[in-house]
Amino acid sequence: MSGIQHANGHRPDGVLDIVHPALMGASRPDPEALSYDLDRVLGAVFRLRAEVPPTAFTATILGTEREGNGVMIDEDGLVLTIGYLITEAEKISLIDNAGRTISASPAAYDHETGFGLVRADEAVDASPVPIGRSEGLSAKDPVVVASFGGIKHAIQGEVATVREFAGSWEYMLDEAICTVPVHPFWGGAALIDRSGSLVGCGSLYVEHSVDGGESVPGNLFVPIDLLAPIRDDMVRTGRARRVPRPWLGVYVSEADDRLVVTGVAENAPGDQCGVQPGDVILSAEGVAVSGLPEYYRTIWSAGEPGAEIRLTVLRDDDVLSIRVRSGDRYSYLKLPRPH
Repeated sequence: MSGIQHANGHRPDGVLDIVHPALMGASRPDPEALSYDLDRVLGAVFRLRAEVPPTAFTATILGTEREGNGVMIDEDGLVLTIGYLITEAEKISLIDNAGRTISASPAAYDHETGFGLVRADEAVDASPVPIGRSEGLSAKDPVVVASFGGIKHAIQGEVATVREFAGSWEYMLDEAICTVPVHPFWGGAALIDRSGSLVGCGSLYVEHSVDGGESVPGNLFVPIDLLAPIRDDMVRTGRARRVPRPWLGVYVSEADDRLVVTGVAENAPGDQCGVQPGDVILSAEGVAVSGLPEYYRTIWSAGEPGAEIRLTVLRDDDVLSIRVRSGDRYSYLKLPRPH
């Protein structure tokens, strides 16, 4: 699996009314060749700024000032973005392509999908992007990747692959959409299909393996089909209506067919039970694990938050057994209040 190593598209460098150097050679979508009104779609993609208090649980990981994109998906100013931009945010601003700043409020966050929702606090001069279907997308399908800034910051691309993806932060998607070429402002960017519909939300920088084993840079998008089953609950309550997964607060990466702990969130269950950076995870719940998907499925099948997770780790030359009393990730976060 080609790994992600960058999740900070929420802090794009440069000013978005100037074409970023990384976009200079990128192919722009041709409005005349499209079956939909490209300007109308791009007008619904906003620059998003979020301010998070320094006391927030995610402040040391994701920062207190976050920046990316959001796309309006209904007439009442509901904006879809990637969740890490707005997790625990107290203040959110949307900036349209005319430079107008619109105040907004956090509406919902869902870690399992990665989606976040915000609601504009005032009228927005834009038409929502229609929601499409990500099911059926496959390699070579043409797409437009759109960030804030209109056509200057939209690129004509294609789907590279649709594949399973597991991230180090206890996160996994069964069918992530990976695209090329890379867009430098990926956080919360809109993935638009050939009909002009929204089919994904930008999440990460990734590298794709292509023929001959060469790796090329691209982006990973959360498929839009994951939104429909949870949208109503998110709007109504601020989160999806499902039992949370057991959470350890342990960051794990694949390295040479091994699972290596690269970090432990302070005061999270793993930290409280003695898991340390550098530990090599040999097994979970008695099951030998060498890949992140297998590891996650094993710990998530142990029950609800509060379930005890048995880990066997290699630390230096010692094999240790550690029992971690899992927790509820959401209980550590300052989540949006339902409106």
